[in-house]
Amino acid sequence: MTEFHGEAAGSVDRDELARFAKLGDAWWDPKGPQRALHKLNPTRVRYLRNLCCGHFADGSHPRHRGADKPLKGLRIVDLGCGGGLLSESLAALGATVTGVDPSEENIAAARRHAAFKGFEIDYRPATVEALASAGETYDIALAMEVLEHVADVKGFLASAAALVRPGGLFVGATLNRTLKSYALAIVGAEYVLRWVEPGTHDWRKFLRPYEMSKPLQDAGLREIDRAGIVYHPIDDEWRLSGDTDVNYMIAMERPPG
Repeated sequence: MTEFHGEAAGSVDRDELARFAKLGDAWWDPKGPQRALHKLNPTRVRYLRNLCCGHFADGSHPRHRGADKPLKGLRIVDLGCGGGLLSESLAALGATVTGVDPSEENIAAARRHAAFKGFEIDYRPATVEALASAGETYDIALAMEVLEHVADVKGFLASAAALVRPGGLFVGATLNRTLKSYALAIVGAEYVLRWVEPGTHDWRKFLRPYEMSKPLQDAGLREIDRAGIVYHPIDDEWRLSGDTDVNYMIAMERPPG
């Protein structure tokens, strides 16, 4: 397993790293341990597609949500990419994607699947701090379903914000720390429905929205959108909602220079 020492460890939580590193190719089993993420993925991809098409549209480079490759030309970094589920979905929409994860095991699984599907994605076993220290910047930096698994949220977000170019976006998705999220995401999802392995989440590490947005504001970004995601059991699908009590996403912009 990947080992980090001293400052290189940054925001990495070693216990969380070990939990996800053992998944291997099971990341891609729609009925396996990440089946809840497979269900959620289409909703977050639609959100990102529509957000990016609106934000990065201009007269000379219009973007159409229904186009075959609406994200063509955009450079996206997927922080905490795991086995690459979101990275591949965005690459399929035309984006140039860098997938970063501190687990070499996760990166290996992501590379195997991308090679099998024919995607060219720059997967790296690295930390967000390493990318920020190298001075890399992107059109969009994503932290989707990862913030509740890091050891230092403020440090992670400061480094993630540094990756956003002027005029670019940061988008984060996580779980709200409410009694409702404890009932649904911990008791319901883990112990009753068994969508994920019990113990996958620690409710104490869930973030209230201001706990995500404030460090990003301090780093010079401004909020441009917020959306909840709710599960509809009758249709067995996730949908965008104004209800941010459990799952939510926040989009932040670095003002143009």
